[in-house]
Amino acid sequence: MTLDSSDTIVSSAKLTNRDLYNSIGQPKTIVAPMVDQSELAWRILSRRYGADLCYTPMFHSRLFANDLKYRNNMWCKLDGDAKSDRPLVVQFCANDPEHLLNAAKLVENQCDAVDLNLGCPQGIAKKGNYGAFLMDDWPLVHKLIKNLHENLNCPVTAKIRVYDDWNKSLEYAKMVLDAGAQFITIHGRTRDMKGQATGLANWELLRFLRDNLPKDQVFFANGNILYPEDIERCSKAVECDAVMSAEGNLYNPGVFWTATDDIEKQFCRVDKMLREYFEIVKEVSSESLASRHAMKSHFFKLLHAFLNVHRELRPDIGKLSVHAPMDDWEKIVIKVEDIVNDIYKKDNISDIDIITTGDIESWGGRYKTVPYWRCQPYFRTVNGEKQNLRTLHVAATEKKQETKENEKKAEVIEKADTKRKAEEELEKGSNKKSLN
Repeated sequence: MTLDSSDTIVSSAKLTNRDLYNSIGQPKTIVAPMVDQSELAWRILSRRYGADLCYTPMFHSRLFANDLKYRNNMWCKLDGDAKSDRPLVVQFCANDPEHLLNAAKLVENQCDAVDLNLGCPQGIAKKGNYGAFLMDDWPLVHKLIKNLHENLNCPVTAKIRVYDDWNKSLEYAKMVLDAGAQFITIHGRTRDMKGQATGLANWELLRFLRDNLPKDQVFFANGNILYPEDIERCSKAVECDAVMSAEGNLYNPGVFWTATDDIEKQFCRVDKMLREYFEIVKEVSSESLASRHAMKSHFFKLLHAFLNVHRELRPDIGKLSVHAPMDDWEKIVIKVEDIVNDIYKKDNISDIDIITTGDIESWGGRYKTVPYWRCQPYFRTVNGEKQNLRTLHVAATEKKQETKENEKKAEVIEKADTKRKAEEELEKGSNKKSLN
């Protein structure tokens, strides 16, 4: 590895699979690629709380390649910085191999790999024919990855979702790897599981895929990460190389903190987390427009539980433009700090500033009760009921039995075929003897 004049890392040779994984420090915790949400400032914050590897937000390859304004809004010279923003994977959505290659060429020397988004399930992806909606066009997926693999200086990776059919999911993953993807990240939910219908990722299916892909294949799992201990649960259940989190990380960067059982790292006070994040934004915003543009969204997510109690702050945040002076944003941070400081002046603070853990749920983990002034997971309300208060649908369970039955049928057919061939050989031997 060498450094060029702009302090970006340039690979002397394109690394593959396990060698690539080893070269970036064998990461175990990964910030997922998210639309406008995993930008530079957020990545810097997440790394401080235990993220080993970060992905950029999903970039639109055609716009990134052809629209200078779009590219400058999304990417700056600090992105992929050798000292503060590595290892880094840059993700693009695409449906045109040349647009994708042209976009990737613009960042190939400022990242460790380029990733193809094959997992976005949102309506905009359906309209634009990219993300998870390319699951209907395997030849195009193969062409997109292969073109990068053969023409890009850095490696290519891919992030996919699963089908209801386990065997189809396996064949899809094999095709993606055959095209040239060096890492594969598999989100254990189907394309239809989004928003109100999100449900649970299927770790059993992920383990099935892990077991049936090449043993040395670098495999990242995505889905169902609420708390730091879920990282280890997922790693053991799936036997994956690393665990990726999107929403869990957005609402609590401490979800990746597994080094110690430190409450101040795993469930940080919102006033301290907000201040730390805000100071990072101030430091990089003159270069990183994406970090400035994402700030309001991150404020709301970090404070989601806090704002359910202190609703008076909602309009104060909502009315601010992302272009408002930083002093105006700092006033919000100071208000949060003042409120939380008052909480910690209470005589019974040692009795109320505690985290309790519930019983084991059907999905294998435990819900926690976290004080509202600390960072914590977000639970959607579905039909008037919080997700953590109801039984959730698990991905790809309907087809599980069908898949197993098909496997049994195939096994019976194979045994019958073997028996038939053996009988034919015996019959041939008998005929030869009778002729002699």
